[in-house]
Formats: sequence, structure tokens, C-alpha cells
Amino acid sequence: MSSTSSDSADGSALHRINPAELSPPRGFSHAVTATGSRLVFLAGQTALDGAGRIAAHTLPGQFRTALGNLLAALAACGGAPADLARVTVYTTDVPGYRAHAAELGRIWRELAGRDYPAMAVIGAVRLWDEEAHIELDGVAVLP
Repeated sequence: MSSTSSDSADGSALHRINPAELSPPRGFSHAVTATGSRLVFLAGQTALDGAGRIAAHTLPGQFRTALGNLLAALAACGGAPADLARVTVYTTDVPGYRAHAAELGRIWRELAGRDYPAMAVIGAVRLWDEEAHIELDGVAVLP
């Protein structure tokens, strides 16, 4: 079993656990345990800009904007990407998501680093924002 931790100076910690008997994780952790005093539940974020319009039309462009929006909401609560314990990705295009997986991974590492939360990708018929192909929500643990 491999395990990585991110401990903050104020006592909160996330421990990412990846049992050896499971398939090697790529871009996610199989499990995350958390200690801290504040849970932050992050609402679903799509590629909307500040004016409420879809800011990108490609799947990678929408992923970048949606992740940036999620991280902005987290930062407004005093959190950082390493505080994410769980992220769920909803997409209307699972084959497209798979086809762009390497690029999406690069975008994740650029914006959020390599402290991967527990994650799931779920196919959806459509999202609330009709032009959206991606939506991300999450849970973070802060001190």
C-alpha cells in the first residue's frame, strides 16, 4: 500500500491511501482520510465566466475553467488545492473525456498540483448549463 500525506502547520491533514491490491491510480487517489476542523462543500462549477456565460467550448477548455472556478471558490474559503479530499467530475462526453485524459491531467497538475483527491467521473445526459460539457464539485478539509 502506498500512502502520501499533506499536513498543514495548523494540524489539518489529508492522507491519500492507495492499496497495492488495487489498480495503480493515475490522477486520483483510491481513498483519502482527513483530519481538520472545517469541511467545505464546493458546489458544482462549470465553465461559466463572471458574466454567467460559458467561457470555453472545447472539453479541455471547459475543464480548465470549471477547475479554476472550483479552486476560486475553495480559495475564497481559505483553502488550497491540497485541501481537496473529494472531487466529482460530471461530463456529457465520457468518450471525449477519455480521449483528452492526458491533457486534462496536465491541466489538473498545472492548476492543482499532484496532491490528488479521491475522484470519480460520471457520465450525464446534460448539465444545468446547457452548453456545459463538464461540471466539477468537491469536498475539502480545512483547519
